[in-house]
Amino acid sequence: MQKKGLLGQLIYSLCCLPGVGPKTAQRMAFHILQRDRNSAKHLAETLLAAIEKMGYCQQCRTLTEYPLCELCQDTSREGQSLCVVESPADVWLINQATQFKGQYFVLHGRLSPLDGIGPDELGLAQLEQKLASGQITELILATNSTVEGEATAYFIGELAKKYQVQASRIAHGVPMGGELEFIDSGTLAHAFNGRKVL
Repeated sequence: MQKKGLLGQLIYSLCCLPGVGPKTAQRMAFHILQRDRNSAKHLAETLLAAIEKMGYCQQCRTLTEYPLCELCQDTSREGQSLCVVESPADVWLINQATQFKGQYFVLHGRLSPLDGIGPDELGLAQLEQKLASGQITELILATNSTVEGEATAYFIGELAKKYQVQASRIAHGVPMGGELEFIDSGTLAHAFNGRKVL
């Protein structure tokens, strides 16, 4: 991709965003420069501040600008339930979509030996300390429904057994409003095997 001048650099830089290709980046760049410079300036300042000031929560490892995130500081949340997720985005989604009032633990990935991602890279020693403390009575595994996500959930589930902590896996399968004829066979098999008594 051509990077001559500031316009080319802006277009090239916007391509780093997920789902943004050269054409979309070009439209964004022209929109910013022609129609909305004030909002773009505010976006740039906010992005720079976030990059400089945000890190990981010392307790749950989600993104925050404080030593402890807002959720970990919230004393009304249940300390005995812990939901394990792959990314900070998962915390955001679960918090918006569910009534879960427990704590979170963010792995920042999933086990993938071929990519060099093992237990150490996921902070599983820190998670094991939480399990060993005796404060956690329920562990909810909310990793993605991929081969690596399933392997990660299994590994952590075995860790939970070691400390007599009840572990459960979030359900996967047919989406709400989904029709069976449009569901892939792997998802359908997973849903069928995970059926529950009414």
